[in-house]
Amino acid sequence: MNQRTRELCALLIALAACYGAAAIGAIFSVQGVSDWYANLVKPSWTPPPWLFAPVWTILYGMMAVAAWTVWRRPDGRSTKWAMAIFAVQLAFNAAWSPLFFGARSPAWAFADIVLLWIALAATIGLFFKRSMVAGWLLVPYILWVSFASALNLAIWRLNS
Repeated sequence: MNQRTRELCALLIALAACYGAAAIGAIFSVQGVSDWYANLVKPSWTPPPWLFAPVWTILYGMMAVAAWTVWRRPDGRSTKWAMAIFAVQLAFNAAWSPLFFGARSPAWAFADIVLLWIALAATIGLFFKRSMVAGWLLVPYILWVSFASALNLAIWRLNS
């Protein structure tokens, strides 16, 4: 397999992993938004439900490109470590919707999103060491996760 084919395969794998996490979230979100979430007390600054899908679609694409960019700059252990932490944050990302919407537990979802934020911050730091582009591609993601964390906490407190 030539280098160009390997890189294309790696990009497709990164896209599949990120949009696979998105699919998990979508499955649980669709089930919970129509009934349970609609009846929760939410803060006045809660975005409209239609905004979440386009924002997450863009963010997952940026995450995939960031991971692919780091993968393309192999440097032994540091690249493997950066990709491992990326995988950890992606797992926390995928777990949030099943906890919030599936288990209907803003408390457990908040614990998960805090761990996601920590893993994501570590990922960004490691990605910046490998590629400035990859690091910057994740900045909108951590900003959105920060906002989502505050929203999650507010919903938990308002509905406890």
